[in-house]
Amino acid sequence: MMRNLTAVFRAFIVWLVLMWVEVVHGTLRTIILAPRVGDFCARQIAVFTGSLLILVISFFMIGWVAVVRTRSLIMVGLLWLVLTVTFELGLGLLVFGYSWERMASDYNIVRGGLMPIGLAVLFFSPLIASRLRARLFVR
Repeated sequence: MMRNLTAVFRAFIVWLVLMWVEVVHGTLRTIILAPRVGDFCARQIAVFTGSLLILVISFFMIGWVAVVRTRSLIMVGLLWLVLTVTFELGLGLLVFGYSWERMASDYNIVRGGLMPIGLAVLFFSPLIASRLRARLFVR
């Protein structure tokens, strides 16, 4: 039981790191990229750069979370996904005052919203990172 709570706590700490990096990433996107390419295009580009950041952080930190079973790695990804969507909606709606329409535009793939791709990367990043680490470090 204690080992599971430790893994959940560590997964939560890694998620906090991910969100801190993503907030900095979003701030830089708004200041540097959006004035050059427009807000929506900047958000599209940021899905891919943000996904790369998530994969890199996951690669370096998943060993510390100390879960290796596929089911556990998927559960970590699910935890990160739920926390992230909750955080994003809360931040967007309550802090920045974005409309539901503005928030939904990031999730509408038909209209160019690419956030579902970023969330899929986030969800699978613990599993991807763990498998990649196993291939690179266990030979």
